[in-house]
Amino acid sequence: MFSDERKDGSPRFGKLHFPVGLWINSPKKHFAKLGRRWPSVGSVKSTSSDTASRGSEPVEMRPATKNKASRHKRISALFQRGGTGVPASGGRGRWASEKKLADLIDPLPEDRVEPPSQGEVPGILKIYGGDISTGANYKSVLATARSTARQLVQEALERYGVAQANAEDAYVLCDVVGNVHGTDGSWQAQYLRAVGDSERPLVLQDVWKPKTGCTRRFEIRRRCDVERMAEGEDGDGSGISQARRQQSRRSRAASGGHVAPKERADNLSLRRSISEMNLSTKRRRDRKGVLSMAVGEPQEAAEESRLKAAEGAEGTSTPPASEAEAMDVANLEQLSQCLIQPPTEHPYFLQLLGYNEKQEFVIHVMTRRRHIFGRPERCPAPDQSNYVDTFLSAPDILPRHCCVVSSVPPADPSQPRGSAMVRPFRGALITHNGAPLHRQVELAPGDLLGMGQHFLFMYKDPRAAAAPPAWLPKAWVSPGLVGALACQACGRSLQERQEAFRAYLKSREPQLRYRPQEQEALLAEIVRLQEAPNCRLGPAFLFGLCLEHAARELEPGHLPRLIARIAQLVKEAVWEKIKEIGDRQPENQQDKGELGNLSIEEVAADLRPLMLWMANAMELLSLVQKRVLDIEKDLDLEGASHNALLSSDLETCDEAMAVLDEVIMSTFQQSVYYLTKTLYSALPALLDSNPFTATADLSHVPELSSMPEGIQGTLAIYQATLELTRDCDLHPDLVSQTFGYLFFFSNASLFNTLMERGSSHQSLFQWAKAVQIRTNLDLVLDWLQGVGLGDIATEFFRKLSTTANLLCVPKTSLLQTSWSRLRNDYPALTPAQLHHVLTNYQLGPGRVSPECWSPPEKERDEIAHSDIFESFTDHPPLILPCDGFRLRLSEPVSDDTLHRQLIRLRRFLWELERESLPANQRAVYGLDPSQ
Repeated sequence: MFSDERKDGSPRFGKLHFPVGLWINSPKKHFAKLGRRWPSVGSVKSTSSDTASRGSEPVEMRPATKNKASRHKRISALFQRGGTGVPASGGRGRWASEKKLADLIDPLPEDRVEPPSQGEVPGILKIYGGDISTGANYKSVLATARSTARQLVQEALERYGVAQANAEDAYVLCDVVGNVHGTDGSWQAQYLRAVGDSERPLVLQDVWKPKTGCTRRFEIRRRCDVERMAEGEDGDGSGISQARRQQSRRSRAASGGHVAPKERADNLSLRRSISEMNLSTKRRRDRKGVLSMAVGEPQEAAEESRLKAAEGAEGTSTPPASEAEAMDVANLEQLSQCLIQPPTEHPYFLQLLGYNEKQEFVIHVMTRRRHIFGRPERCPAPDQSNYVDTFLSAPDILPRHCCVVSSVPPADPSQPRGSAMVRPFRGALITHNGAPLHRQVELAPGDLLGMGQHFLFMYKDPRAAAAPPAWLPKAWVSPGLVGALACQACGRSLQERQEAFRAYLKSREPQLRYRPQEQEALLAEIVRLQEAPNCRLGPAFLFGLCLEHAARELEPGHLPRLIARIAQLVKEAVWEKIKEIGDRQPENQQDKGELGNLSIEEVAADLRPLMLWMANAMELLSLVQKRVLDIEKDLDLEGASHNALLSSDLETCDEAMAVLDEVIMSTFQQSVYYLTKTLYSALPALLDSNPFTATADLSHVPELSSMPEGIQGTLAIYQATLELTRDCDLHPDLVSQTFGYLFFFSNASLFNTLMERGSSHQSLFQWAKAVQIRTNLDLVLDWLQGVGLGDIATEFFRKLSTTANLLCVPKTSLLQTSWSRLRNDYPALTPAQLHHVLTNYQLGPGRVSPECWSPPEKERDEIAHSDIFESFTDHPPLILPCDGFRLRLSEPVSDDTLHRQLIRLRRFLWELERESLPANQRAVYGLDPSQ
């Protein structure tokens, strides 16, 4: 519209080319939501409509000139006329859009209207009057931008020959939108709106265009007919609804009609907020005078006047058709006040906090190089030295509170601009980025400027290069012990800092502070702690403290990298231990002249590091999984497609957890391998020894030393394994699975030996030998029951126990039992295994197996092709536990050994931090780690 008054940086105002006031209060905004009565925003910008120009129907401007002015210039001329006849651009008032609306609401007397300028030449407006004269198409009337609808109705009635008194009260001008149908060119109306008596049809037509494919024309109709149409719309869908009549009244404010006091006050306030973005110095000075009067008004009086205006508005307005639609309209009006864009060519202040935010602006633009904040005064001094750019109405703001001076543009445009300067006036309370301001300092874009106890502004300069503000915290780096406990800037005395440091060193709280540059040395020291006696779960606990510190103090991307590094260090340590154990095996010794099996004590000592790492890896995996769950929650909130960093972090954590799974699996396999290797040489004695010797004391079963010699070796291995798992604090589920594998191996090994030797000349398939085996097996199961492993042993020794029970059946009873009965009584044995036992059973010299032991024909083929031995590959799988973990990082450290290791690590980290300090600063902190 006005080239010097257009909203800078606002594409909406720049494209539509009409005044700001009309955009805010236009009927277009209201009607877009209610029933699509008027065209969309896209149709407003369209130029393809047949009413897109003043020269198309129904308006013809005359006289036409050769150099016809554009619609942009003509509308500017129509609305730039001020109340005194002086163009608005030449005065010191507000924006032209504000004055234009006031002029349209309160038209000047005819005797004060000056002759129209070239842009205000009259035009011919076609008014169709089918309701007045049948057969008449339209009448042409002379109209200008200042002609009201009532005036045009009077002229049209005269042209139609209606000579009744006050005939204009019985007719109303209607704005009708429709299109041409059929080959005969008949015109069909689609939308109709009664134009208010004070509205300007020419202005309304120029601003609002029908959507593409539709045309507009003005019709004169009887007022009673239009009102009946409005009343009947709720019943049959025709006419104008009650809600749209309210919208019609509101639209009159956009085209010059009178509005209720409350709406008019809100419209002015809204335009005033947007006109805050005006960059014209002269207009801002006049605006300051009006705003000074507004903010100087007491808050109670302003509230009372607002309520009175609202009551007056309610008395003259028609209630909305529904409360929901009325709320939507109110919300739309409120949201329109937020359509403010900052300037792009001038610095400004963004208000973050205020004293009375309902009456204050959000953006304060610097239109002068020297910008002054102050409090409005009742009687301002005429001296220009007391000029105030921005008024702040708070009790603790001085009349002249603060002065900001912007930088001078550099002579070379390629050079960066200098910084602005801010200076408080004497006695003014000012803060700069949170610190009290007493003297002039530089003001950089993004700085926070506090004025008094209530106002807080952010200084912005779109012309300056983007840079992070000074108050923005830098990338967080863990301050270490010096920053957290020994910083002299915190105001604590030397003694207080020493006490804080000693308290941290001796604290039992699960806390371990370190800096990223000390992380590698710390992790290596934790790995070496595994070799310390009585440390057990110390590495997992200390690694967990490192994870807690990284998650709490370091940047988010550091945690996944730390998890991966810890998993790699644990894997390297385990691989080194496995290699050492393999090198100590007799078959791998260089001197193979004397090969012998290692004792269970030697095997347990070699396996202790592996068991410890298995226990620590299991606890550590649980701690890592908790952290991964937190990352997954963040990923669910932000979305995987929108955050590649979180997805990458999860992949890193998944790879680290896979490494820990591999460590647990490897340590478990190596442990049971060396234990079963030792068991393999001790188990055959359980089948050959006689438990009924004089040296065996069966009355003291729990005592290992009182057991028969044939089962002492096997029980010693079980006991050493149990002590090893308890000493390493292995998870109970892993303990159960370790013994489950040992019992599986023992059962399979003993059963296969029994089946193999049963068919030889040293047959074990006889009643006397079976009683010895059964007794030895019962002694083993009873001992395991006493140490809490009876249920697991009973389950895995079922096949050997079933075979021993079969062989212990008296010979006479066994000879009378049929095959089907034996299959039902001993289901743990397969048909092939049962047939093998019965076939090789020692009945005595010259005796053959009875016919009843023969399997049926349908099972003989299966028996002939089935294996009688147990497979070692059918061992139970390793299942990692999901609960029952021992470490609690949220509770104080109760274990004394673990507490001593934690103190040692804290001193270790302090020594590393002291070494990184300059030599002349090491004694400044006054902290002696030996205390």
